[in-house]
Amino acid sequence: MPLKNQPFPVRLGFALKGLAHALRHERSVQVQAAACVLALLALLRLRPSPGWWALVALASAGVIAAELLNTAIEALADHLHPELHARIQLVKDCAAAGVLVAVLGALGVALALGWEVLRARL
Repeated sequence: MPLKNQPFPVRLGFALKGLAHALRHERSVQVQAAACVLALLALLRLRPSPGWWALVALASAGVIAAELLNTAIEALADHLHPELHARIQLVKDCAAAGVLVAVLGALGVALALGWEVLRARL
């Protein structure tokens, strides 16, 4: 059977295998997952409205998704071209920049939530 167009449970297995590998072996994914757990704990403590839960969940998922894509791009680039090469480095740098943009967006959500909580308590 070709790898393309596999049934959903098979594709889900591939995705979970990739996530598990990244969580075990990639320090940056581990850090982002820990930040996601901290964000969840903060939400439990602050008890904001459901809209804030959705924003934090979306921002956290975006950061972890960007980190996973960055990991995949770096692994593929390193496999195909293990030597240093300017264009490969540019690809890796752009993937890392994608993670940075996602993290900055998540920090913006965190700051807005903090401001909202502080303002409500004053």
